[in-house]
Amino acid sequence: MLRYNKDHHKNPSVKYQGYTPLTMTWGYSMHNMFNSVVEMYSRMQQAFVSPDTFTFPHVLKACGSLLARRYGRAVHAQIFRHGLEEDVFVQNGLLSFYVKCDDNNLARVIFYGLSNRDVVSWTLIISGYAHNRQYMEALSIFRDMRRSDIKPDCIALVSVLKAYSDLEELNQGGCLHSLVIKMGHEFEPDLRIALTSLYAKCGQVSAAKSLFDQMKVEDVILWNAMISGFAKNGHANEALELFTEMISKSIQPDAVTIQSSALASAQLGSLDQARWVDNYVKNSKLGGDVIVSTALIDMYVKCGSVELARDVFNRTVDKDVVVWTAMIMGYGLHGWGREAINLFNEMKDAEVHPNDVTFLALITACSHCGLVEEGWEFFISMKDYGIEPCQKHYAGVVDLLGRAGYLEKAYNFIMTMPVEPGISVWGALLSACKIHRRVTLGEYAAEKLFSLDPLNTGHYVLLSNLYASARMWDGVAKVRVLMKSKGLNKDSGYSMIEIDGKLQAFRIGDKSHPRSDEIYKKLEWLEMRLLESGFVPDTESALHDLDKEDKEVTLCNHSERLAIAYGLISTFPGTTLRITKNLRACVNCHLATKLISKFVNREIVVRDANRFHHFKDGTCSCGDYW
Repeated sequence: MLRYNKDHHKNPSVKYQGYTPLTMTWGYSMHNMFNSVVEMYSRMQQAFVSPDTFTFPHVLKACGSLLARRYGRAVHAQIFRHGLEEDVFVQNGLLSFYVKCDDNNLARVIFYGLSNRDVVSWTLIISGYAHNRQYMEALSIFRDMRRSDIKPDCIALVSVLKAYSDLEELNQGGCLHSLVIKMGHEFEPDLRIALTSLYAKCGQVSAAKSLFDQMKVEDVILWNAMISGFAKNGHANEALELFTEMISKSIQPDAVTIQSSALASAQLGSLDQARWVDNYVKNSKLGGDVIVSTALIDMYVKCGSVELARDVFNRTVDKDVVVWTAMIMGYGLHGWGREAINLFNEMKDAEVHPNDVTFLALITACSHCGLVEEGWEFFISMKDYGIEPCQKHYAGVVDLLGRAGYLEKAYNFIMTMPVEPGISVWGALLSACKIHRRVTLGEYAAEKLFSLDPLNTGHYVLLSNLYASARMWDGVAKVRVLMKSKGLNKDSGYSMIEIDGKLQAFRIGDKSHPRSDEIYKKLEWLEMRLLESGFVPDTESALHDLDKEDKEVTLCNHSERLAIAYGLISTFPGTTLRITKNLRACVNCHLATKLISKFVNREIVVRDANRFHHFKDGTCSCGDYW
């Protein structure tokens, strides 16, 4: 037991086991034994041993690391009592303490009150703001630093790169990259990781991969930056290949890695790959992480298996609102509106408070199932939870009303909105007009969209499809001319199907597959069976398509039908076929797939641009309501 007497402040060099209290405080701090630092400081106070300018920074470091806000403020008061507030080391210690405790306002007051700011002072305040995602403040102070005589160190540069990365400021980030090279820091590992993340987040995947390949650092943050960059920029296969390589190198993935890998699997619609990611999680220590659970639920939902998504949901112990909402959204996307509502009721019974995304999921679920009254009630009840509707909620209500055929109500709802209707709201109205062939109202919605978002191809395609459904071919031609004048091209459709763990993609009229002859032979057989069942395709809109490359002699070789034919010749009878399509399913293919599911006795799951369709025994889960 360390004992003191009241004379120790006169002789602070009294030793314990050969060391002074000040030396022991320093030693504890160097070994990150922060509780011991605080305890030693308390004993020094009780024994009237005076701390010096070297002791206070270590005590403040301990308080910051322990988030001991009240104790740290008491230490701050002691610093004034001892008259040490002007010492640069003590000032930086105070700055570091308040930054770690997320009190950036007081940190800023201290920073601008410093009589002598060194590189540590500048770095602490910049990194503090960046850590708390107050990026504009961090960048503002960095600009002040550049105007001073102090050169930024690597830590400050990493913080600024993080700010540019999260703000997706590629140009400014590129300029900072040039500064890094000019200062001779381009080979610093932390800066390379930050630069890789910057380029990956800003869509410059090639530049990010070039930096990544030059590094031999087995750092999970670096690998996460690259995997996330691939996944978020449409390079799903590359993301999953890197995830596999990461595991082979014994680099331990974390929740962020799984989140990005699950996103990549969802983009591909690959159920086999999804199961592989899930199995990895089951055999790791990440199974209880709610971020991981949410990612896996979303992954399975988008790979077409609500059942497996529910399995993940059921085995998640501490379900937060995000986990509940992910499952509710999953039911909605698959047209299981009643299940979504039932789960919401379970959520309330579990006393989990819904958020704005929960209500968006519920409104969407009701919209996809024609549950108009229920969806409207959910919208109205948002105020009971203190949640203010945003553009997405208003768009959801317009879709709810419009999809069900209540176009006038949808329009009146838009006109009485308390905020200016945005792109998503007018887009929902135009989609509803296309479904119900309401040309005049659709043209009005399209005018609003062209004004708000003039370079979005989807709006022009929707209007063109509206004209085509109403047999207004002059209107179709007018839209095509308008698109060409703006340099816009219609996205070409494709469908993917996974067979034996391998994804195969097909486009309209595709004959590039090695088994093309077999595929088209099966397609002819399907066409014969469809005709025998009384199926009559609507070919008029296809034959009036003025864009030559989009013309089809017959509608039977749409990409999803090629994928179905390939699935039938490549799998055992009774096997469920899972197809991912980048565009909305056309009316002809939707009807044809219903009939095909019946006479081949298969379940066919199709994920199109809007939702999921489960075709079985001649019916679709959407109830022809899509």
